[in-house]
Amino acid sequence: MNRCPYLRYLLVFCALTFGPIALAAETSPSPSPPEPVTAHLLLHDFEQAASPLPGVTMSGWTAEPDARAGRVRYGLEPSEREGGGRALHLRYRFNPEASSDIGWQLTLPDLDGSAYDHLEFWIRGDSGQADALKLEFKQPLADSPPGLQRKGSTVITGIGGEWRRFRVPLNLMSGIEDWKHLRQFGIVFQPRRAPSAAGGYWLDDLALIKTGQPGPSIRDPVIPPLKTAWENSVGGKAATQPHLRARLNGWPALLTVDPGALPGDDLGFLARLARDTWRGLVALTDRAHGLPLDTVRLNGSPLPEKAWVGDYTNVTNIGLYLIDIVAARELGLIGPLEARARLSQTLDTLERLETYRGFFYNYYDTTTLERTSHFISFVDSAWLTAGLIVARNAVPEQAWRCTRLIEREDYRFFYDPVEQLMMHGYYVNLPQRAEYSYGMLYSEARLGSLIAIGKGEAPAEHWYRMARTFPASFDWQSQSPKQRVERMVDGYTFPGGYYSWKGLKYVPSWGGSLFEALMPLLVLDEVQHAPESLGRNAKAHAEIQRRFALEHLGYPVWGLSPSSTPAGDGYGEYGVRILGARGYRSGAITPHAAALALLADPVPAVQNLRKLAQRYPLYGDFGFYDAVEPNTGQVAYNYLALDQSMILIALANHLRDGVIQQYFAADPIVRRVLPMLRAERFFDE
Repeated sequence: MNRCPYLRYLLVFCALTFGPIALAAETSPSPSPPEPVTAHLLLHDFEQAASPLPGVTMSGWTAEPDARAGRVRYGLEPSEREGGGRALHLRYRFNPEASSDIGWQLTLPDLDGSAYDHLEFWIRGDSGQADALKLEFKQPLADSPPGLQRKGSTVITGIGGEWRRFRVPLNLMSGIEDWKHLRQFGIVFQPRRAPSAAGGYWLDDLALIKTGQPGPSIRDPVIPPLKTAWENSVGGKAATQPHLRARLNGWPALLTVDPGALPGDDLGFLARLARDTWRGLVALTDRAHGLPLDTVRLNGSPLPEKAWVGDYTNVTNIGLYLIDIVAARELGLIGPLEARARLSQTLDTLERLETYRGFFYNYYDTTTLERTSHFISFVDSAWLTAGLIVARNAVPEQAWRCTRLIEREDYRFFYDPVEQLMMHGYYVNLPQRAEYSYGMLYSEARLGSLIAIGKGEAPAEHWYRMARTFPASFDWQSQSPKQRVERMVDGYTFPGGYYSWKGLKYVPSWGGSLFEALMPLLVLDEVQHAPESLGRNAKAHAEIQRRFALEHLGYPVWGLSPSSTPAGDGYGEYGVRILGARGYRSGAITPHAAALALLADPVPAVQNLRKLAQRYPLYGDFGFYDAVEPNTGQVAYNYLALDQSMILIALANHLRDGVIQQYFAADPIVRRVLPMLRAERFFDE
C-alpha cells in the first residue's frame, strides 16, 4: 500500500480485542520436500511438564471468561509415534450453544523469534476433532495495557488420525511484523469449526526453525513495470513531479483565502465551500483517466515546484469520486451532460483495471493504471460498491455499467462463516486472507456488512455477531460497559450494552473518531432509518466530540478523526478517547470531521466550520486543507481525496435534503436491510 495509515486502525482492532476473533487463511503443508533447517529453537518437546526452554509454561484459556464456553484438558502421554517419547494430549469440550473460543497456550519468556522463518511441529487428530486448527502467537502492543496484545495467526488444514509434520511460514501469521518479544503461543478451538462438541489432538516437538526460505510476505512491494520504465525514462522518481502535475486538471492559485472574503451567511458559506471543494477534486484528478489522486502536499506554498503529488489512488477514493460527481450535479456545480461524461470516463477506467475475483485491488497508479497493492480490502471494496449504487440510481444512463460491476463482486469472498464476520481482506501474493476481521459494529465498515447482507452474500446473523460492547473482563477498555445483557432482535440473540459520559449513552467505536462514527451517513441516513440505534448513536458521538474538545480539552474548535499530521508529512489517528473502546489520542482537528457532523448535529457543525475558517489559515483555493493543530495553529497544507470527498458529499446532503442518501436508500440492495436497522434499540434498559 502507498498510504495505509488511514486504514491502520481498522486493521488492528478486532484481532486485538476479542483475542481469537480473527482467523487467518487455512494453510496446508507443502507437498514438496521440506527445506533444510539451519537453526532450531525447541519451544516444547512434552517429554515432561517443564519445557527445555526456561520460562515456558502451559495453560488453558477462554476468550470470554464469563461466557462458559467449555473447557480444555491436557496432559503428557506416550505419543505412539516412531522415534517419539511422550506428547501433549489436548482434549476440549464445548458447552451447548457455545459461541466463543477456548484454547491452550504456552506462555513464552519475551522470546526473540526474529532469527526464524517457520513454525514446525507434529500433530495428529483424536476422536471428534476438526481437520483444521487455528494457531497463534501474541506479543505486547506498544503503549497498551497487558490485556491488549498483537496477534499473528493462521489455520492449518489436513489434520487426520496419523502423525503429520507441519511447517508453517511465519509470514503467514501476518499480524506480527517484528518477531521479537513473543509472549504466547496458542491453539484455538472454535465451536463453529468443530464437527462435534468434544474432540482432541496430539501435539509434539513444537519448535521455531530457520529454513532460509521464508516465502512471500504482506510487505513485499508491487513493482509496476510500466511506471518504473517511465520514471527511468524521465530521470527517476523525483523528476516525474512536473510531468505528474501536467496530467492534472488544475492547480491552486493561492495558498489561503482571506476569511473576510468568505460569505457571511451560513448558506452562502457552505455553498462556497462546496464549490471550492469540488473545484479542487476536479483539479487534482488525473485528466486522462478520471481518477482522483490520493494526496497532494503543498508544503506551505502554492508554487507547483514546492509541492508533492502522489499519483496513486485507493478504491474508496474512486467510489467517493463517483458520488462527488452526483453531488456536484445536485448542487448545480455541473450540468447533467458533464456529470454523465465524468462518470463515463471513470467507469471506462474501472473497466480497464486489473481485478481479482471481481474485486479491485486496494491501490492503483493513476498514471499507468497498474495495481500497486497485493491487497483486496473489504471496507474499500464496499465504498466503491456504495459509489456504484449511488451512481446507478442517480444517473440511469450509466446504470447498466454500474450494475455489471456491482454484480461481479461477491461478498461471500470476505465472509468468514466460522467467525461470522467480514475479514479485513485478502493478500493475493501469499495467497491467504488477512489476519484481522471486522468484529466491532460501530465502525465505517458496517456499511459494507449491510451491502453484503442486502446482496444476499452474508446472512443477517452476521450483523448481530459484531460487538456492540466488549465483556467487562476486557479491562483494557476505556470504560466498563453498562447493561451488557443478552438482547434479542428478529430472533437473533447477542450481547448489548453501552458506555456513558455526562449522562449521554452511546455504543463505542474503536478509536472514538468521527470517521468511524459518521462516514456511513454520507450515503445512509441512519438518523431516519435506525432512529433508536445507529441514528441516536450518531447524534451522541457528534455531541460528545464537540463537548469533549471544547470543555475537556479546552480546544476552541472540534472534530477529531484520522488526518494529516500538521507537524510533518505523516498521518495520525485522532479521536475522543472515551468514545472508543480503546480510543485514540487527541491531536489535530480536521474539517472533514465537522463536515460529517452536519449529518447528525448540523447547527454546531456549521458554526464549527465557520470558526475553523476564521481562526486559522486553513481555507485555501480548493476549500479546507486537511488538518490544523488547534493550539498552535499549524496547518497541514495537504489535500486528501478521501477527506475532501467526505466534505463535499456531506455538504450535498445537508444543502439538498439528503439527496445522496435518498439515491442510496432507493436501491433494492439497501431496501432489503432497512427493516433490520429499524428493529434494534441500543439503549433499552
